[in-house]
Amino acid sequence: MKLFDVYPLFNITPSNAKGSWLWDENGKKYLDLYGGHAVISIGHSHPHYIKSLTDQINKISFYSNSVQNPTQVKLADALGQISGYPDYQLFLCNSGAEANENALKLASFITGRKKIIAFKKSFHGRTSGAVAATDNPKIIAPFNAGHDIVFVQMNDQAALNEVIDNSIAAVIIEGIQGVGGIQVPDDSFLQFLEKKCKEHGALLILDEIQSGHGRTGKFFAHQHAGIHPPIITTAKGMGNGFPIGGVFIHPDIKPWSGMLGTTFGGNYLASVAGLAVIEVMEKEKLIENAAAIGDYWLSEIRKFPTIKDVRGRGLMIGFDLPDEKKEVRTNLLFNHSIFTGEAKPNTIRLLPSLAMTKDEADIFLKALKEELA
Repeated sequence: MKLFDVYPLFNITPSNAKGSWLWDENGKKYLDLYGGHAVISIGHSHPHYIKSLTDQINKISFYSNSVQNPTQVKLADALGQISGYPDYQLFLCNSGAEANENALKLASFITGRKKIIAFKKSFHGRTSGAVAATDNPKIIAPFNAGHDIVFVQMNDQAALNEVIDNSIAAVIIEGIQGVGGIQVPDDSFLQFLEKKCKEHGALLILDEIQSGHGRTGKFFAHQHAGIHPPIITTAKGMGNGFPIGGVFIHPDIKPWSGMLGTTFGGNYLASVAGLAVIEVMEKEKLIENAAAIGDYWLSEIRKFPTIKDVRGRGLMIGFDLPDEKKEVRTNLLFNHSIFTGEAKPNTIRLLPSLAMTKDEADIFLKALKEELA
């Protein structure tokens, strides 16, 4: 059987990894500044993480949600404390798309409405509801039917004001747009959004799939704006590579039996992976490190005269290259053995481990200087 060929792939096969580094099957070493779309939060193969999963798999690795799972309770408590949302409820699932799908369903259940506001250049996943709220013509077309979605420009208060009314179930926005090229919502726009949602009885959903779990120097990116959305979704960095997602749900939203469901969500291994990530983040002060290294990187990258529009927070950074330098990302990989991300047409995205060191940050800056010379 052949694999269903939907991914454009580099001819590189990683065989092992540690910290911020990867080795391919031929032993060649690469600096990983992308971490699988911000998945690697505490570094590859962290010893505490590996031990936690190994210990758990030797006991019990999975059972469905038909029985009590104490690891879920421990994870919920730990997430509540580190995030600053101890009074919220947690629904565990398997991915960011599934988290957003459940968030949209919750909003419809609670409000009795179906209309959603989303934002241009957004990306919320590939399940039916999540993809309908995603501004990408290549993948949204088959899912338009049955979804009433209105797209507006991020940071445009006037445009939002024109479309939000008492028919809206939810407004969904990324804490920082990832696939859309690291576009940062203005703090004032998020505050305006929160106010308008409250005025019209709509639920504000903060998609923190990429931008959450400490990546921006706060646990969630929206916390820079001082808002408290009723529904928050998270995934990627939550499990450091183990499939897990979650929905943070305001205490005023009351569950009922069968409201949401999942087979694998919150299984023993996933919950232990999530706990191990939090324990490492707290012990090694990785949120503080993300803020410090991110500030350093932003300052240094802005010194390059050929780079345009450097943006981001913490270790979620994007910048645009002129057309004549559009091969820089490929050159960084094949000339310098450095993995980065991209957004079309000429944006480089940086989403490294939150444990990245200043020395590793400098390796990238040196390579970038050579490629832009």
